Amino acid sequence: MPKAPLLPDDEIDRLVASLPGWERTGEKIVKRFTFKDFAEALAFVNRIAEPAEAMNHHPDVKIHWNEVTLDLWTHASGGITHKDFDLATAVEERT
Repeated sequence: MPKAPLLPDDEIDRLVASLPGWERTGEKIVKRFTFKDFAEALAFVNRIAEPAEAMNHHPDVKIHWNEVTLDLWTHASGGITHKDFDLATAVEERT
C-alpha cells in the first residue's frame, strides 16, 4: 500500500486552526482532553477506538487519571497527512 503524502506546512496550519484545541507539535498534531475522572477518560478512549480501527489509523494515547492526550501522525509516512485530520475530526465528533 502506498504511503499517504505528507501535507505542506501551510495546509497543516490551516487544518489545525479548524480543529479547536488541537495544536501542531513537531511532526504531530496533539490535543489533551480533560474528563471528570478516570472512568470517563477510559470511556472516551473506547469511543475513539471504533473510528481508529475503521480507518486503520491509530493515535498514540496517553492516559493520566482524568486526562487523555492524543498524538496523531502517520507513522508510515513519517509526519502529518490527511489521515491525521480525518481521525481528529472523527474524535471531535465523539467528545
